[in-house]
Amino acid sequence: MKNYSIVRIGHEYVVQADTKSILKVASRRRAARLVSAAVELLEAELHPQIPLPAAAPSIDRDPHSMADPSEVP
Repeated sequence: MKNYSIVRIGHEYVVQADTKSILKVASRRRAARLVSAAVELLEAELHPQIPLPAAAPSIDRDPHSMADPSEVP
């Protein structure tokens, strides 16, 4: 994970990753939310979800292959 910081420059806030400026926003709260979201995404990438097993096949008939009762002679 990178070291994030928020630096005020004039009337704007600059989000930095290590020493590189990556984003400029007008609100410190918005900058903090964006840093938090970025950290969550990076952590989610490090811990991928385990895929769920495929659904068991059904033994029911396909309703589209059944004859319409109104058409039976």
